[in-house]
Formats: sequence, C-alpha cells, structure tokens
Amino acid sequence: MDQDYERRLLRQINHQNVPEGHPSKASTKRSLEVCLSSCSPVTVKSGDRFIPTRAGSNWSINFHYANENCWSPNQNQRAKDASTDTGKDAVAYAALLRNELLGAGIETVPDPHTDDRRNAILTQDTHSLFRYTIHTKRVPFDNEISPYSLSPLSDKSHKLLRSPRKPARKISKIPFKVLDAPELQDDFYLNLVDWSAGNLLSVGLGACVYLWSACTSQVTRLCDLSVDGDSVTSVCWNERGSLVAVGTHKGFVQIWDAAGGRKLTSLEGHSARVGALAWNGEQLSSGSRDRVILQRDVRTPPPVERRLQGHRQEVCGLKWSPDHQHLASGGNDNKLLVWNSSSLLPVQQYSDHLAAVKAIAWSPHQHGLLASGGGTADRCLRFWNTLTGQALQSTDTGSQVCNLAWSKHANELVSTHGYSQNQILVWKYPSLTQVAKLTGHSYRVLYLAVSPDGEAIVTGAGDETLRFWNVFSKTRCTKESKSVLNLFTRIR
Repeated sequence: MDQDYERRLLRQINHQNVPEGHPSKASTKRSLEVCLSSCSPVTVKSGDRFIPTRAGSNWSINFHYANENCWSPNQNQRAKDASTDTGKDAVAYAALLRNELLGAGIETVPDPHTDDRRNAILTQDTHSLFRYTIHTKRVPFDNEISPYSLSPLSDKSHKLLRSPRKPARKISKIPFKVLDAPELQDDFYLNLVDWSAGNLLSVGLGACVYLWSACTSQVTRLCDLSVDGDSVTSVCWNERGSLVAVGTHKGFVQIWDAAGGRKLTSLEGHSARVGALAWNGEQLSSGSRDRVILQRDVRTPPPVERRLQGHRQEVCGLKWSPDHQHLASGGNDNKLLVWNSSSLLPVQQYSDHLAAVKAIAWSPHQHGLLASGGGTADRCLRFWNTLTGQALQSTDTGSQVCNLAWSKHANELVSTHGYSQNQILVWKYPSLTQVAKLTGHSYRVLYLAVSPDGEAIVTGAGDETLRFWNVFSKTRCTKESKSVLNLFTRIR
C-alpha cells in the first residue's frame, strides 16, 4: 500500500469529529492497523484514487456512535412537547411513522394526555435503528393483512389505524334545566346559592330561603325573615347536608334544621351584613361587612368565638381547605388571606389582585393548591402554592370573576363571570386551556354551586334565573372507585 496514502488515512482518523477516547475511534484505528499489516505492498503507478477494503471496519461501534448523535435528549423533549400541542392526531401519526420506518410494532393509538404512553412512542430504544433482523414468513390471521396485499402499510400500522379512538368530551352549551328565581339579588358580595350533600338546593330570595329537591323537583320554603325586617345575604350547607346556615343583612347567623324545618339557633356578633359562610366540621366561619371573620362551634350553648381580623374592607369570600387545616378569605380590599386553625393572624397574605376577591376554591387533587379570581379591575385567575407561599400561574379571563369551583373527578375548574361577558368558562389545569364557554345569562353570573355527584353545576344571576349545566365528567372517578374496589377484593 502507498505509504503516503497510509499517512493521510491515519491523519484523517486522528482529526475526525469523534471525542478522544471514544471506543469507535480506537476500534477504527486498530482495524486499519490490522488491515495494513496483512496487506502485501502494492505499487501505485498513477493517480490518487483508492477504494479501501471495509473488511476490518467495526460497523456496530460506528453506527452505535452515530445513533447516539442522531437523537438527542433535547430532540426527544421537543418531540414530546410537539405531541402534546398537536394532540391525538399527531401522536397517531408519530406512531404510524415509527411502525413503518423503525418497526416499532405499535398497535393502538395512545392517549395524548397520558405522558407515560406518549413517551413510550417517542422514546423507545433507538439503538436498534440500524440493527438488521430477519423476518420469517407465516400465514396471516383473519385480522391481518395478506403478504400479497397492495397496501404499503404493515400489519401493525393497519391495526393502529383500525384502533378505536376516544371521542372528545363534548359539553352541552344549553342548560338542561332553567328555574325562575324571583328577587334573586344582583349583588357581587352575596352568596345566595348552595347545593347540599343530600341533593337539596338552597336559594336566598329576598327575605326567604327556599329548598329545591333535585330528585323530586319539589320546592319548600325554609324560613321568612321579613317578620323581623331582615333579608338573606348568604346560605351555606354543612358537610353532611343536614344543617343550613343563613346569614342576614342585620348581621345574624341562623342555623336551621333542613329536615325538620326549624331554627336551631341564632348567632350574634357581627355589626353588619354577613355575606360569606363556610363550615369546617361542627365549626362555622362567617365573614361580614364589618371586616371581621368569626369562627364558632355550634355545639356549645354559648358558642366559643374566635375573631379573625386582617381585612380592611368587607369579607366577601370564605373557603376551608379539604384537609380542614386552613381557611382562605377574600375581601373588598383586594387581599387574599390564609389562616390556620389556631392563629388569630393570617399565616399568608397575597396582594396580587387589583380588585375584590370573592372567587376562592381549594383544589381537591393537589394539596395546598388554591385558586382565586379578581373583580372587574383585575379579571384574573391566579393560582397559589400555600405550602410554600409562592404564586404559580395566572390568566386574564377578560371579565369580572365571580365564582370558582373545582371538578371532583378531573383536574378542571369552572369559573363564572360578570362584566362584561357574563360567561361560564371551564378550564383545564395546569395548562389553563378553555374546555368550554357557556353563555345564556343576561346579567352577571354571581352564584355557583356544584351537585353532590360532581357532574352538574347550577348558576344564578341578576336576571332572576337558575340554570343547570352538565360540565364535568364522572368517568375518571368511576375508574378510580373500581380500582379501589378491586384492591379491597384482593386484600380479602
């Protein structure tokens, strides 16, 4: 072999774009040395063209190095993000390409919202990219494609295309029931609608509280405050659905037995109207225009009272966390405060909202996640990690946020709005994409309650109507309950 060519070839290997110490570089040099030592001297008479023998090359190592560079983790992440953005069609297309080009053998279309299965498509072992396998012929089954078929697709790809696709969830934009609600006040600071665990809807209309049974559609009047010259400003059921608390314009909080239709007690302590109520077991928290939050145990004859003072204006929103450890309060001072069960001062204070904070909701899916919404000057949904005190995400809804409620079965929430669009929005969290937009109320949608099964919501507005919507799905909860049932069956 010509010595000049030998030196040029060794110099090319030493300067190739391979990291020092990589096994492919050492292997190639060894292969060349073996080839050169075994070759007999050849005299090159003319020209510099030379086609070297490839018998000594270690292609497995070289292709392994090339394969490592052809698909980087950053590309893998970009493919994952692309599949998330484009949805199920993009995932199906990616699976089809992997079947035809790489022989991945994918037969069903994965769910684009399930990260594990999507990653299984896009991050399968790519080290077999250049691996050669011999496929033996066999007689196809009935549901397979004949080897003599004119279709260019493989059997796996045909199964992939024939696999059933989960239809997109459709939310009806028309309420399935509409009830008249005369004298339902158009006041942002009041909370006049609540839905009990016993499937009873309580509504404050003027000076009266009415109960509507979702099972029988029967309407009964629970109380009438006009005798005392008072009116209803808030209603709230306890967790069992047996007692309903009624806040009044004069600052009283009355506890009523819904089944017996009788008043159990009337609590004093506020000097102005009570617009917000929240139960925590046997304890009842009430927020008033007097800027004070009172927390009382209704079981004691004179209730033990705890006064929480932190707001500078009217308290218009109250919600206890699902673990019963923290109380969130919103006020007309644009503040969102978080209290624990023992302190008299707020443990956290959030001041990012630019308007009154009435809409408050704790996530039932993520511990410590709190959502809040601001009034007309703010219009934003904001999310907070109350475990660390950090602000998470926010989005401008375009309208006054009046109420918030999380789905019990999926990581979604619904918001109702006032000025200027009077709409109802269903959001997916944490992407904050709108699942649905519902319209129909002609006034601000000030009131919201979720049915005990978590599927339907009822909204109330100053147009004196109550509208019932099916917005949440119960499918995921059913699957979870079945898995829990199977677990207990295996334990027994």
